[in-house]
Amino acid sequence: MNVESVSKQDQRISRVCDYINQNLDAELSLTLLSGVATLSKYHFHRLFSAFTGVSLIRFIQLMRLKRASFRLAFEQEVLIIDIAFEAGFDSPEAFSRAFKRTFGQSPTGFRASPEWPQWHSKYQFDMPSGGVLTMNVEIIEFAETQVALVEHQGPREQVLNCVGQFIAWRKETGLSPVKTSKTFGVPYGDPNTTAPEDFRFDVCGSFKGEVPANKYGVKSGVIPGGRCAVIRHNGSHDNIDETIYHLYRDWLPQSGEELRDYPCFFQYLNFIYEVDECDLQTDIYLPLR
Repeated sequence: MNVESVSKQDQRISRVCDYINQNLDAELSLTLLSGVATLSKYHFHRLFSAFTGVSLIRFIQLMRLKRASFRLAFEQEVLIIDIAFEAGFDSPEAFSRAFKRTFGQSPTGFRASPEWPQWHSKYQFDMPSGGVLTMNVEIIEFAETQVALVEHQGPREQVLNCVGQFIAWRKETGLSPVKTSKTFGVPYGDPNTTAPEDFRFDVCGSFKGEVPANKYGVKSGVIPGGRCAVIRHNGSHDNIDETIYHLYRDWLPQSGEELRDYPCFFQYLNFIYEVDECDLQTDIYLPLR
């Protein structure tokens, strides 16, 4: 198969993956999805497995369980029975069996103390790129922003533990409310090249003043102001690296700009418990001199 043919098939499978993530509550039949891919249903399921490394049925289940996982971890007020039905299961018992078989924890156990590294390991399959990334980069003046933050140090797969702490702090104290405050993430280094034990990441929310002492480890901090290039990443946070690398590799050399001594950072415009994963929007800021 030549490069052009591979790219065409890659785009077809990417189109199907996007459709699945946009329609998790629909009946996703082989006939329907092969039509989305414009491929014969007799070959589609094998082509899908060849490009993603998992079967079509398993991919759909994993995407539904992924959404259910975020509901369990970050929406404590939502009943497990409701999450089970939303994920397409006929009963909480069937949901519990599938969840535990996949992640090694029951839904109740995961809600109480999620094992994020084990969870992440189930999503280490190939995702088609969907073609060439089109960049729309702006240069803006970012205003210095006081924040409340919780620091993570360790494997990137455990960052969500700190996210959970920060959400719990917000809900308990009412400070830096998610509806009226900005939410940021600051990675101090590339998690793909930094030793897991050395990777640092701050989970932040805009907040003026000193953060009161608390049991969650949240404290005061500042994101410095200055010129920044900004690009919007649409979709899952799992492939945000593609947009970041495109910014460094393609835009920066052509721009003539020089980098400032501060890491790139993210502003999360919406959240996984509000929208489907495919509808997530994240602004990536690259500090410039």
